[in-house]
Amino acid sequence: MAVRASSGNRPLGLDTLVRLQRGRRAPGTPRRLPVPEGMTVPLGCDAVAVPARFGPLVMPRLPRVGCVYADDAHWWWIVPSDSDYALEWPAPARYATGAVVPDTPDLPCLIHRPDGTVPYTPPIPLYLALCRLTDTTPTWSRPVSA
Repeated sequence: MAVRASSGNRPLGLDTLVRLQRGRRAPGTPRRLPVPEGMTVPLGCDAVAVPARFGPLVMPRLPRVGCVYADDAHWWWIVPSDSDYALEWPAPARYATGAVVPDTPDLPCLIHRPDGTVPYTPPIPLYLALCRLTDTTPTWSRPVSA
């Protein structure tokens, strides 16, 4: 069975079919949030996502806001890599290593770009704002059990 190009004039070769298949993005394939042109990520790049209803509540609680992305379901903050070290981000926040956004048909839109060349929101103020909004005790304030 020969596969013909859409014009019907020329059959498509196996190499062309493989290249076309690789070019398609499978549904649910994770993608990274893009860092805006002209910005650098000297500390690497992770992201913290919260349900969209929390986004407008978090923004005014932060002393400095880096790149923020949003779609109908979530708001995403770019933070330095390893900002989850020794922290348990409060539910329903999700920590995304490598700023990988899973299970979205389209990448979220950039809704805030800071002045300067780095895209980071400071992770500790973000963590504390999310703890306050979710009524979660920060990890370092919890009682230690033996």
